[in-house]
Amino acid sequence: MRLAALLLASLLLPLAAPGPAAAGPSAPLPERMARTGGGSQLLTAQAAGLGSTTGRLTWWDLRDGRWVAAGSAPARFGAKGLTEGDTRVQGTNTTPTGLYALPYAFGVAAAPPGTRYPYRRATDRSWWCQDNESRAYNRWVEVLPKDCRAAESEHLTAYASQYARALVIGFNYQHPVRGRGAGIFLHVNGRGATAGCVSVSAEAMDRVLAWAVFARRPHIAIGTDTGPTAITRY
Repeated sequence: MRLAALLLASLLLPLAAPGPAAAGPSAPLPERMARTGGGSQLLTAQAAGLGSTTGRLTWWDLRDGRWVAAGSAPARFGAKGLTEGDTRVQGTNTTPTGLYALPYAFGVAAAPPGTRYPYRRATDRSWWCQDNESRAYNRWVEVLPKDCRAAESEHLTAYASQYARALVIGFNYQHPVRGRGAGIFLHVNGRGATAGCVSVSAEAMDRVLAWAVFARRPHIAIGTDTGPTAITRY
């Protein structure tokens, strides 16, 4: 009876569909990840290690149940590399790892033709409040509120090149934790590494905005090749 049961089990095993963990090393990156956000579009920003200031951004489409790369470009990260998003400290010039929503796009410049994402145009009145003491912490504001200090915030039009076009990364956004960080975006390259954002060339940023469709619920996964912050763990 024991032999018969083992034979029956061996016949049934191939019928079980492999889960995400069964994806081999040659499978597309999203298929090797723990989560992708539940949508049919995904951005991955991957660095070699926590000390890296450069890496690669790839954008993916889910087509007929398989993830297919739609584009890719070199990316830059924080001047002090990357760090686990759940324990990040504001002002450390590190890019938070994790999986995040992309609430909306914005820019000092107009949205590229064909943009299918909510897009907010920045003006001289537009600020991103990063003051830990403010009720508007980690939020866009039109004219600084009295409890948000200019020295602790970003005047968006002051970064006309970097914020020509950008996507808000939903790090510490839905329920902000004071001191963890504010104003993390995917934006256009500046002169070097970022203060914690992810950046790409202006041409790549336009390609991302032409590709992204809000209704398809794209997310961004930020992580390293291996280790506790491996992008496949998010």
